[in-house]
Amino acid sequence: MDRTSRSEATPVLRNVLGSLIALIGATAAVWSPFRPWYDGRHGSDFRIEDLFNGLTDNGATLFGSLVLPMVFAGLLTLVGVVLCSRLLITVAGLVVLGFTLLWMVRQGQHAGELTAGTQGMGVGAASALGGGALLVLGALIMRGRARRVPAYEEDEGPLRPLPPTPPVEWGRKQRPGPEHGPEPPPDGHGPPPPDRTS
Repeated sequence: MDRTSRSEATPVLRNVLGSLIALIGATAAVWSPFRPWYDGRHGSDFRIEDLFNGLTDNGATLFGSLVLPMVFAGLLTLVGVVLCSRLLITVAGLVVLGFTLLWMVRQGQHAGELTAGTQGMGVGAASALGGGALLVLGALIMRGRARRVPAYEEDEGPLRPLPPTPPVEWGRKQRPGPEHGPEPPPDGHGPPPPDRTS
């Protein structure tokens, strides 16, 4: 494989690898609300408005819970993979990480502390954090959509040859020939004009 084909294949491989990692991260993020987040309570049971006003023990509807931002991030990831857009995948990762970290702050305020284990943070919150990190990592690996470069330049027509230049003889003064008339006298005084009376 020559150097040109290698340079063309490298962005494709990076896009494929980055897209695969991003899809794995999006899957983990979307699945995370259906698993325990804290003390056996699933992410689908936390209301979105409670993340801004303080957590309560009230339940939530499916798309009024943490399911909504995770599904939104998953859709952004799918669009980003199709369009090879690093920006969309990065935004999806930031959405997942942002809502997860905001939940951690509110949960710490609500419980007084954050612990891990059966009575603390569960696999759902860990899946959300890992999924957001994988989304950002996949966006960093990707090269994005390659810019289209024209394979050839527009033909402006055949080049016209320049007219040949006459050779120049350096250090030699060209005397005027018969077609240019007689050489003028150096002092400006020529021979006397011919006598027309005879």
